[in-house]
Amino acid sequence: MNTDVVAVSLFTHRLAAICEEMGAVLRHSAVSPNIRDREDYSCALFDRSGALVSQAAHIPVHLGSMAFAMREVTGRFHWQEGDVVVFNDPRLGGTHLPDITVVMPVFIQGELAGFSAARAHHADIGGRSPGSMGLETRLEDEGLVIAPCYWFKAGQEQGALMDAFRQRVRSVDERLADLAAQRAACAIGARRLAGFAPQWLATMFHALMQVSSRYGQQCIAAIPDGIYRFEDVLEDDGCGSGTLVIRVCVTIDGERAHVDFTGSAAQTAGPVNCPLAVTAASVFYVFRCLMPAHVPQTAAIFEPITLTAVAGSLVNAGEGAAVAAGNVETSQRIVDVMLGALAQALPERIPAAAQGTMNNVIFGSAEWVYYETLAGGMGAHAAGAGVSAVQCHMTNTKNSSVEVLEMHYPLRVRTYGVRRGSGGEGMYRGGDGLVREWEVLQECHLSLLSERRQTAPFGLAGGEDGSSGRNMLYHHGAWRSLPAKCTQTLVSGDVLRVETPGGGGYGSRLKNRQQKDI
Repeated sequence: MNTDVVAVSLFTHRLAAICEEMGAVLRHSAVSPNIRDREDYSCALFDRSGALVSQAAHIPVHLGSMAFAMREVTGRFHWQEGDVVVFNDPRLGGTHLPDITVVMPVFIQGELAGFSAARAHHADIGGRSPGSMGLETRLEDEGLVIAPCYWFKAGQEQGALMDAFRQRVRSVDERLADLAAQRAACAIGARRLAGFAPQWLATMFHALMQVSSRYGQQCIAAIPDGIYRFEDVLEDDGCGSGTLVIRVCVTIDGERAHVDFTGSAAQTAGPVNCPLAVTAASVFYVFRCLMPAHVPQTAAIFEPITLTAVAGSLVNAGEGAAVAAGNVETSQRIVDVMLGALAQALPERIPAAAQGTMNNVIFGSAEWVYYETLAGGMGAHAAGAGVSAVQCHMTNTKNSSVEVLEMHYPLRVRTYGVRRGSGGEGMYRGGDGLVREWEVLQECHLSLLSERRQTAPFGLAGGEDGSSGRNMLYHHGAWRSLPAKCTQTLVSGDVLRVETPGGGGYGSRLKNRQQKDI
């Protein structure tokens, strides 16, 4: 059936509006500052097969991984009205354990028509370290692992999941309240989707996928055919591994792209291992950035892209591997190597490296947990300078406001500002990072997961590298450096200072001076 392109466009925007409404419900219903204020969540809609049909502009690593894995998850159940399924297992559609996904089926006139889903980062999911993002070496030590399971079955709550939360998770009332907010978000998505006529909805889903697939092919076709290679490293796994290489070979052949990570480091002891769904999300994100903004956010736009990642490697972690930082740090380096490779094909479109880290900071105790990722510098590009002090690439959260942070936690913010001069020089400067200091007001546990403390975000086309980041601790009257990844106990009066990396510069600084002289 031929479907009017205007109708498809209107339908696309309607689905996107539903996803945005889901996000608004989740934000206003959540209790934790991490979800309510930082907006560390994502909402999406899927067709009856589990294929992504729409998503809001939330967290790239959440949405790309859901697009990659939801078909398998939804295929595990015989769905009924009133079902709600929850999961976080990185091997079964998850990312890392704090990211919990809630899925609800959509029935229209008794027939399964699609799914509504919300993924959110919970500040704690149990495990050895408050915040569930320490330097553990086994997945089971990072927290509660939830294989896809019923929370509600045909409208009846299943007690086992809630019992597991009460037994394993810190600040359990906050966790359960946030889960309820996710369920509310899914419910509004399901209600809106159920308002369509079933046959018309199926027809429009099919038409939307056809249009999206063509957009994906056009994106790949616009890249010159060739083989493009690049590599970069993670500085360490936090457990003494030393540098870990991530190597990519991108082959463009007409309307197809193949991304091969063969030669990347083997899986390691520390928590930087990356589930395949996260690796796919990082690859998809880079190609999505090359597409026009109006392209529908569906699984079909990624159909022309295939992926090779050796099982048991850093970018395709095996069962039981610790993955807390794979989702937040390794994903950023995968983006870096993808951009480095594609810059050889599209030098006018690809920016220099951004900060290359999420700068994860976790304070906590048995009673409370604070989690935040910190902004940094974006890379400069052929059209201008990089942006300063922004969340980069695979994360898209807001910061924790000083007022909210100090109201909820025994912490005081002493410094918060732009780290001037940290962007790389060039014809166009990289964006600057930021500086943030927290004073600890009671004894607590600290976990840091960061990168680009020894290496630097690379410049392009003759631009200089951005400045590396730095972690510092004021303790007993003196400052000392902290490793990029560490855990330790802090006491009242200690001060943590994090300086985030700047983005790489673009183009020769000499050329910039010549232009100014003119």
